[in-house]
Amino acid sequence: MKPINLREKHAEFTKQWHPHQIAVVDDMQVLLAKLQGEFVWHAHEHEDELFQVIKGTMYMQFRDRTEIVQEGEIIVVPKGVEHNPKTRDGEEVQVLLFEKLSTAHTGSVQHEKTQTVYPKI
Repeated sequence: MKPINLREKHAEFTKQWHPHQIAVVDDMQVLLAKLQGEFVWHAHEHEDELFQVIKGTMYMQFRDRTEIVQEGEIIVVPKGVEHNPKTRDGEEVQVLLFEKLSTAHTGSVQHEKTQTVYPKI
């Protein structure tokens, strides 16, 4: 039960699109990730997903629109909604994610960016 410094934790890794677990809250996990470029279209059939932008600007693509998420803002992607986060102009964006422990990284989509194990830092 100690404070977690998000800047320090983000400094512990460099790999992009590879979430790192920093805490567990009941059946939810708190993850940090670095994003650059475009991810992969996917949905989580049974789980909502919360993204908080810590640094930079994330563009959350939905099939019918793109939402711009700035530093200090969050966006919740409801279960079953297809989405694809991305960044622009080579910017690396730092995010915090809050999701159920059962949430698969890319839903049912298998892709080279899919991760099945999140390192704990």
